[in-house]
Amino acid sequence: MKKTYDVEVDCANCAAKMEEAVQKTAGVKDASLSFMTLKLKVEFEDGADEKAVMKEALKNCRKIEDDCEILF
Repeated sequence: MKKTYDVEVDCANCAAKMEEAVQKTAGVKDASLSFMTLKLKVEFEDGADEKAVMKEALKNCRKIEDDCEILF
């Protein structure tokens, strides 16, 4: 399953680090974050609980940018 989320992040460097953090989150098959459009595209592993995975992804991103937001 693929989903697109709006994100709030302040700089392109932080966006790149957030993309990497989401990619490393359990249950995520692939992810890409566009700083220009402030959109995060996530492809989930088969059978993954989307909401639980995204909560964990947000937690991982906040380790990088504590005021970032993923709107899901």
